[in-house]
Amino acid sequence: MISQIVTAFLSAVLIENFVLVRFLGICPFLGVSKKTNTALGMGAAVVFVMAVASAVTWIVHKQVLEAFGLEYLQTITFILVIAALVQLVEMIIKKLSRALYNALGVYLPLITTNCAVLGVCIINVQKGFSFVNSLFYGIFAGAGFTLAIVLFAGIRERLEFADIPESLKGFPISLISASLVSLAFFGFQGLIK
Repeated sequence: MISQIVTAFLSAVLIENFVLVRFLGICPFLGVSKKTNTALGMGAAVVFVMAVASAVTWIVHKQVLEAFGLEYLQTITFILVIAALVQLVEMIIKKLSRALYNALGVYLPLITTNCAVLGVCIINVQKGFSFVNSLFYGIFAGAGFTLAIVLFAGIRERLEFADIPESLKGFPISLISASLVSLAFFGFQGLIK
């Protein structure tokens, strides 16, 4: 059991990282990764939403969609579940940390349409994960998202003080850096067979 959890963790965080390998969740990855603190807050919100969405969508899929032969409504149902969870997270963050809420800005409600969150729910169903495996995969995928966004935020913070040609400053060097980090993560392919 422990080896399965470790394998799932390494797979979701490094080998199949949702942002750097699967290229899901790029919008908040590029938009909220200017400061490490903001990136960490966004990562925590995504971990929570992915974990809870994985659990709730698994239950909805098994108990409602499969039970009544409504699997074709999977995507729209999952989006509705995710939207409700994001509203909950938004209210909690607004209540607990107004500064983080303001820093995340428009990207917090965009978790609703973050394809990484929807992707983890759909992958859980496609791979036939059990409830517990779905929950763990959601947590680990969120941890991988957090790792990617915090790592990239650290790089972007350092780039502010780097001697970069004028034509590459800002967004161009960010895209180049993101591609190099992504390329580095592809080096983890084959780590687990």
